[in-house]
Amino acid sequence: MKRRGLVIAIDGTVGTGKTTTARRVAERLGYRHLDTGAMYRAVTLAATRRGVAPEDAAALEALLATSTIDLDSGRGRVLLDGQDISEAIRQPEITRRAGAYADVPLVRHFLVAQQQQWGQWGGVVAEGRDTAAVVFPDAELKIALVADLDERADRRHRELTAKGVGITLEQVRSDIQTRDREDAERDYGGTSAAAEIVEIDTTRMTLEDQVDYVVALACQRGA
Repeated sequence: MKRRGLVIAIDGTVGTGKTTTARRVAERLGYRHLDTGAMYRAVTLAATRRGVAPEDAAALEALLATSTIDLDSGRGRVLLDGQDISEAIRQPEITRRAGAYADVPLVRHFLVAQQQQWGQWGGVVAEGRDTAAVVFPDAELKIALVADLDERADRRHRELTAKGVGITLEQVRSDIQTRDREDAERDYGGTSAAAEIVEIDTTRMTLEDQVDYVVALACQRGA
């Protein structure tokens, strides 16, 4: 089967705008949007609802075998067994628990295999913490979004408040610092040479600026 376009991998810490940027870049290029983080959150939500702990390998394996996670990239929705969980997986309590499930090799191998299937023919904008190094090490364009901590906390707080989530800016900032530390300590075995990655500081950029920049880079590479 002929490839339908590039694989674009976008990494970035919480609050850098990677999810929205990836979705809009995909829309502009006519590509599919693959939110790998949403898949881990979906597993976390399913496990939380069923009372399955991260260390319970047998129960986790059964959970993965009997759960269906679908990404409706055109609408930005995440479905778990046919139910729209797009908002539920963004709640702070799921965000805090997701790392524990993402660290389980069984979960990672299962989801990475699905993600690689999604991108095998190209035409995809994938975003998440290990998309460039592990999921798509041969991606034609690798992006790393960064931003100042205070700016990221403010963005995330505004996003949660707009959705009716009651949480303080200080708690959001603390949660982001914890996520940053956990992400820095993780090693999933993949690496990307620094020269392969285009780092974009989004601290003082508008969302449209970010999208325009990534689309321009993609077009330079033949998108």
